[in-house]
Amino acid sequence: MAYDPSLVEPKWQRFWEENETFKVEVDTSKQKLYVLDMFPYPSGAGLHVGHPEGYTATDIVCRYKRMQGFNVLHPMGWDAYGLPAERYAMRTGVHPSVTTKANIDTFRAQIKRLGFSYDWSREFSTTDPDYVRWTQWIFLKLYERGLAYQAEIPVNWCPAQGTVLANEEVKDGKYVETGDPVERRLMRQWMLRITKYADRLLEDLEELDWPEGIKAMQRNWIGRSEGAQVTFPVADSGKSFEIYTTRPDTLFGATYCVLSPEHPLVDGITTDGQRAAVDAYRDQASKMSELQRTELAKDKTGVFTGAYAVNPVNGDKLPIWVADYVMMSYGTGAIMAVPAHDERDHEFARKFDLPIVQVIKPAEEVDIQKAAYAGDGVAMNSGFLDGLGVDEAKKKIIAFLEEKGVGQGRIQYRLRDWLFSRQRYWGEPIPVLRKSDGDIVPLPEDSLPVLPPALDDYRPTDNGEPPLARATDWVNVTDPDTGEAMLRETNTMPQWAGSCWYYLRFIDPKNDECFVDPEKEKYWMPVDLYVGGAEHAVLHLLYARFWHKVLYDIGAVSTKEPFRKLFNQGMILAYSYRDAQGKYYEPEKVQQVGGKQMVGDVEVTSQIEKMSKSRLNVVNPDDVVREFGADSMRLYEMFMGPLDVTKPWQTSGVAGVRRFLNRSWRIVCDEDDVLDAARIVDEEPSLELNGFLHRTIAGVTDDLDGLRFNTAIAKLMELVNELTPMERRPRSVVESFVLLLSPFAPHLAEDLWQKLGHADTLAYETWPVADPAILAAAAEQQKKEYPVQVNGKLRARVMADPNLDKDGLLAAVKADPAVQEYLAGKEIVKEIAVPGRLVNFVVKG
Repeated sequence: MAYDPSLVEPKWQRFWEENETFKVEVDTSKQKLYVLDMFPYPSGAGLHVGHPEGYTATDIVCRYKRMQGFNVLHPMGWDAYGLPAERYAMRTGVHPSVTTKANIDTFRAQIKRLGFSYDWSREFSTTDPDYVRWTQWIFLKLYERGLAYQAEIPVNWCPAQGTVLANEEVKDGKYVETGDPVERRLMRQWMLRITKYADRLLEDLEELDWPEGIKAMQRNWIGRSEGAQVTFPVADSGKSFEIYTTRPDTLFGATYCVLSPEHPLVDGITTDGQRAAVDAYRDQASKMSELQRTELAKDKTGVFTGAYAVNPVNGDKLPIWVADYVMMSYGTGAIMAVPAHDERDHEFARKFDLPIVQVIKPAEEVDIQKAAYAGDGVAMNSGFLDGLGVDEAKKKIIAFLEEKGVGQGRIQYRLRDWLFSRQRYWGEPIPVLRKSDGDIVPLPEDSLPVLPPALDDYRPTDNGEPPLARATDWVNVTDPDTGEAMLRETNTMPQWAGSCWYYLRFIDPKNDECFVDPEKEKYWMPVDLYVGGAEHAVLHLLYARFWHKVLYDIGAVSTKEPFRKLFNQGMILAYSYRDAQGKYYEPEKVQQVGGKQMVGDVEVTSQIEKMSKSRLNVVNPDDVVREFGADSMRLYEMFMGPLDVTKPWQTSGVAGVRRFLNRSWRIVCDEDDVLDAARIVDEEPSLELNGFLHRTIAGVTDDLDGLRFNTAIAKLMELVNELTPMERRPRSVVESFVLLLSPFAPHLAEDLWQKLGHADTLAYETWPVADPAILAAAAEQQKKEYPVQVNGKLRARVMADPNLDKDGLLAAVKADPAVQEYLAGKEIVKEIAVPGRLVNFVVKG
């Protein structure tokens, strides 16, 4: 018989919960370890098997580190506000407060079924009033410091959803989640001044143990550059506009200028003859997202305004165009175009037959009419800059601009201030009031939290007002001191708000006096290991780092950064099946017929894709647990391959891991599932077995420190193979094996530990430590005798490790005194090393 996870696993889950095994408090006598998962958004679909991959990895680390004596904080909660919950509520007709609670209950049950060692006493949702209170408190702190403000800006507006969307949520002019059309619109929005922290966000990346790819993405998003801001007058108008360029040394090569379609100067300079064309073009551009407009491969489009700018360095008149590849949200919303030395400008100039003037001469001749040259060189056709290198030319032109009062050196960022308001119901209300004259009045802290009022109709409004505007009794308030009528803010915060600081609230989730106790924060922060998907590489991490730095500046936290080490797990994909028309079919209905994959009389093809309900390839972890057990699923997810690699799910692979757990059970238990007393013996292991065990201990420990879970499991499988055929299994070896297995398969290991006669949980047992003396003795015993030849004659015999590669074998042999004697004073012509067999030196002299 095999062990029965349906009996073993619920038993230990009840034990851990009833005994609060993983509840943790501050303990200054222990080294702390704060391990955090990117907490989930509880959707109506529940978990699929891809979600627990990161949770399993962090749980293994936490269980391992507890056994090493660390005080481990490992919490779980729910990121529950946001547009997806609102959409789900509108589809089902059930209020989002009801669906969110039900979804959380589903997620919690699924997660508990997998036996993760969370401290559930710290659980909360971002929708909890106590949590909303402190999210709004942080907003007020941002407002006090001038970091929260309102501005009229171009946004992605989705009429169907009735809200603004982030650029990342828009593709091909449509909302990626629903396919609803999106248009560009000027709207008054709440903004957060994240740009004020750009340098610190950039510089402090260097201190973090994060993947270099993630750091690069953040650096690129912040986009720091050095250049000059230059004023271009509009000819015969008295008007002017500013451009920012990182290549002021190419000013003499400017042949036209471009304004963003949203630039406020466009209306005032467009000539009557061009107005209809310009208006039509601007309307077309308003229906595109920023990502679409800046797509490098996109065909360049534009329209001439009829106006001309004056180049401040040489007086040339440059035609002013409007083109959608220039963004109002980046820089000044205007550019000087130097087509000879910029690929986009070159493509535009070629299309509209505009001049291309070379002002940088490279080391080798190039045809500037055919392609732009963006590299280094010396200035040409540039007046007083001619003959200077790029760096020197930049310095000289900036000095000229500043002297003439037409420009100045400047540092610029790609990073824009954070658009913070949303026109939706299911989010944290922004805690301010508005007077009749438009002035903003922040709410006092003792009035928090402000919760969304109960609304039956939370759909987008017909006039574009946020849904909260319908709650007139809630919106209209009277100042109790002055009797003045005021209005509540009806915009809500984005979903990002709740996830910006949740790691801090986990430290002290029940505190009514402050958002986190300072002493607890000093003990636990920063987060030592943060694991989640790479899709959060930029926005969530950047926003959280920004809020954390603001909290650091006001003395509310003690660290400059929230997350010391970051790890991105790879995605788990699944096979999907579809026919020639693109219709998907359930995998269990597919049959192999004559070498073809068939569903009835329909032929289908398989491919590996992201799991989704629409592709019918979602694998529910509950089904896997029901068939194989939670430990099998945990082990399989870690054994599939390196944690950071994307890999396909194959349920058949879980069966193989389950067989390994059955064999592990049989190491301890007999056919009656009790301790196999005849085989588990209290005697010292042989040197060979002890060496094998301690090599396994050393290897598994090293792999866990490096998050190499798949190779650690492989080493445990080798130890099981070693123990299985033994008639007498030393208790010390078996118990060490059970402890090594426990982070990966905690339910099974707990039960085996109990059967071995231990009354307490193994969660806080001491992690096995490899003994260097035993490792050395075992290695010595394993050594093989190698014959060593010199010019084909046997001259020595050397004992060395039988597993050495060629280089290692040569090094070991050369270190032997007898060999050194034969090689002394001789020139080695050739070295021949055959691992596992012999070594031969060909020498002269």
